[in-house]
Amino acid sequence: MPLFSSPFAQLELIRHPEQPNEPLQAFDAADEYLLSHLAEQGLPAAARLLVLNDSFGALAASLAGRARVTSSGDSHLGYLGLTVNLARNRLAGDAVDFVPASETPQGPFDWVLIRVPKTLALLEEQLIRLHGQLAPGARVVAAAMVKHLPRAAGDLLERYIGPVQASLAVKKARLLFATPEKKAAPVSPYPTRYRLEQPSLELLNHANLFCREGLDIGTRALLPHLPKHLGRIRVADLGCGNGVLGIAYALGSPQAEMTLVDESYMAVQSARENWRAALGERPVSIRAGDGLAEQDADSLDLVLCNPPFHQQQVVGDFLAWRMFQQARAALVKGGELWIVGNRHLGYHAKLGRLFRGVEQVAATPKFVVLKATK
Repeated sequence: MPLFSSPFAQLELIRHPEQPNEPLQAFDAADEYLLSHLAEQGLPAAARLLVLNDSFGALAASLAGRARVTSSGDSHLGYLGLTVNLARNRLAGDAVDFVPASETPQGPFDWVLIRVPKTLALLEEQLIRLHGQLAPGARVVAAAMVKHLPRAAGDLLERYIGPVQASLAVKKARLLFATPEKKAAPVSPYPTRYRLEQPSLELLNHANLFCREGLDIGTRALLPHLPKHLGRIRVADLGCGNGVLGIAYALGSPQAEMTLVDESYMAVQSARENWRAALGERPVSIRAGDGLAEQDADSLDLVLCNPPFHQQQVVGDFLAWRMFQQARAALVKGGELWIVGNRHLGYHAKLGRLFRGVEQVAATPKFVVLKATK
């Protein structure tokens, strides 16, 4: 296993969820560059340091015990990665305070280290929340691999923090140094909202939601074909996003016992608020989780899923395949997994390896809706 070396520590780090023969590392040159800069500048042990969007804990774990470290991000899988990597390296679990991106980290912070996220709306919301949380003389540094660093990231830093200076590129990574200046309290443009006609819903979407400005076309293909049950059926919306599939299903199945789960804290926050607006105090379990990893075996009758095709910047079907395996374990015999996916991903064949029956319920030129029976 490759070691992650920095002036602060040498660590064994894994990506989470871990997969056999993992071809990717849990860190990159942008993490190395950021920590090298921090070491050059000097880090007093009493410094309060905030790390934003630390994928699997490379930054926070390196700095654990070297300063008062708070880590914040929107990925529950990232949080689990941090927890696992602290334990692997015999670091105290409470050496880093973790704050979900749905909440505001409480400063004042002397340093803010930012990994530029894929969704710039998340970066914007995080920068807005830094207002009033920076100590006098605080330093704000963002890092990314050059290929993942849009010009707009620097524009956001300048708008909400202050003047920005870019570093030279090192190992295809770059740093952006933002000098805090006094600014009026910003007004966040998030959450956003859009309306659906069928079912009639207004859906709220916090900053890091996929397809925040309107219903994504995969979900649009699945919605008209959702099954309806009048009995007390146990249903999970797996990777629920803003909750639209679970809410739409619940509206047509008034006795269903619903669970909505997503690895994004902002998705869970959005789903909770949307459920309350559409269904009031109807009982529901809405949680951040590693898919259905915590769900009891044979405890569900139906799983609905519009699976993701990427984890952060990495595209692939690893997470989708894992979600299918989790669904199979959680379903009772005869239970059903309903999914929507791009035609070219070949989910029909993949599901056929796990389930005794797979049938196509509907199709568009781009998507297929599949029902897999355990």
